[in-house]
Amino acid sequence: MTVALFWDIDGTLLSTARAGVFAWEGAIREVLGSDRSLDSFPTAGMTDAEIATKLAEECGAGLDRIVPVLRRYEELLPSCLPMRTGHVLPNVTKILDDIKNLPGVASILLTGNTAIGAQAKLTHYGLSGYFDGGAFSRHGDDRATIARRALDLARSRHGDIRAEDTYVIGDTPKDIACGKVINARTVAVATGVYTLDELVEYDPWWAIEQLPEPDEFFSKVMPTSVAGNR
Repeated sequence: MTVALFWDIDGTLLSTARAGVFAWEGAIREVLGSDRSLDSFPTAGMTDAEIATKLAEECGAGLDRIVPVLRRYEELLPSCLPMRTGHVLPNVTKILDDIKNLPGVASILLTGNTAIGAQAKLTHYGLSGYFDGGAFSRHGDDRATIARRALDLARSRHGDIRAEDTYVIGDTPKDIACGKVINARTVAVATGVYTLDELVEYDPWWAIEQLPEPDEFFSKVMPTSVAGNR
């Protein structure tokens, strides 16, 4: 029996304090010739491909500029992350440390970041060694497509996984929605821009202010047979 935990990144595992905005601003300046500020540009729940598409549209650029914007953002991101003081969110490292040594549990990324963007963030915040691969944003994907790809990845590596043993952990309504697409149990954490009350309106399986201490986390999401191995 395998338990699959699918993790969002921004607002769930870590906060960059919106340092990524600097990379987006640099990308549209260099690729699209726009000097617009993105301080108030909403990114929560959007995939990187969706952000690049929206920015290209708002700057009056053609569809052929979306991928170049995305690639330049990826190139600029590592040097932009130190420009803000971000942090790993509460109890994340404790939980991931336990999971890493727990047989029968797969931690897989399910994120709107591109693979390169995700790696930059995880490396910068010391989380890159905890995950068994992941599903990432590609041009043309929506969250549901990414979720299905994450589930396919988990099953290709661990065999058939029951719906009741799959969990999508995220901080936005879009994380809840994509979890429901693959019939996963959804864990909504109010560590991003959405409040707990706002997240509850989308009917997640479990809604919490932040990830709890490992004992509480495992008592909720792990079957007894797996949790007993801790």
